[in-house]
Amino acid sequence: MKMTKECIQELAWKIRDDVLDMTYHAGVEGGHIGGAFSAAEILATLYGSELNVDSKKPIDSARDRFILSKGHISIAHYAVLKECGFLNQEDLDSFENNGSLFSTHEVESLKHGIEVTSGSLGYGLSIGIGVALSARKKNQSYRTFVLLGDGECNEGSVWEAAMAAAKYKLDNLIAIVDKNSQQLDGFTTEVMPICDIQQVFKGFGWSTIVINGHDIEAIQKAVRGKADGKPTVIIAETVKSKGLPTIEGKTGWHHARITEEQYMKFKQALEGTR
Repeated sequence: MKMTKECIQELAWKIRDDVLDMTYHAGVEGGHIGGAFSAAEILATLYGSELNVDSKKPIDSARDRFILSKGHISIAHYAVLKECGFLNQEDLDSFENNGSLFSTHEVESLKHGIEVTSGSLGYGLSIGIGVALSARKKNQSYRTFVLLGDGECNEGSVWEAAMAAAKYKLDNLIAIVDKNSQQLDGFTTEVMPICDIQQVFKGFGWSTIVINGHDIEAIQKAVRGKADGKPTVIIAETVKSKGLPTIEGKTGWHHARITEEQYMKFKQALEGTR
């Protein structure tokens, strides 16, 4: 699918709208609003113009692979998968229901466009390395994308994976770090700071790019570039809860349960900012 910039931006707003609906209807289970909203343009751009995926051929061996390492924002991934035809409204309506496939963390289902089961943070990049190595060994041209969070990069397994990706010169691997500067317990600079995440990746031998993670054209340009012989990491600087002015950038919205009053106000705010 190759959408225009305007359509991709509209897709990002649809993701946010769906996320609000799912969070509200999940009741006491709630949803991870903050990180879902910060990653909306990233997901919309990847699925709207960059990923070689097709809901009519979900297990095509030539498809690009997308791995959601920051798995708690599955709610945003479900939303974009619905808009691209992998899921339907009934699937989204079942979010967090007993027996549903669609819970806070994803369960692998290739026919639904979900490549891996998520859970504990920090292992998505390692899986991506295996997938990228498989492409090379099988002489296939698909690319592997891994979406991480900057708080997730506190996990040591991320850096073990970073070393391996550079060692094997995986230039078919693209990691994107949603750098919204927060994690569950607050700001990353206060919880466990990584002083300069770009320089850390560069030190491990990666090609690095820093962009505005809400700028669709910047995301496209970064994704389309390639550093021969090196994996690429895109540091996407974003704002947590982007699109809801009253809570943008504020802590306390990593995961939330929302009342009917909050739901209505947030829906109105989205209409006013899109």
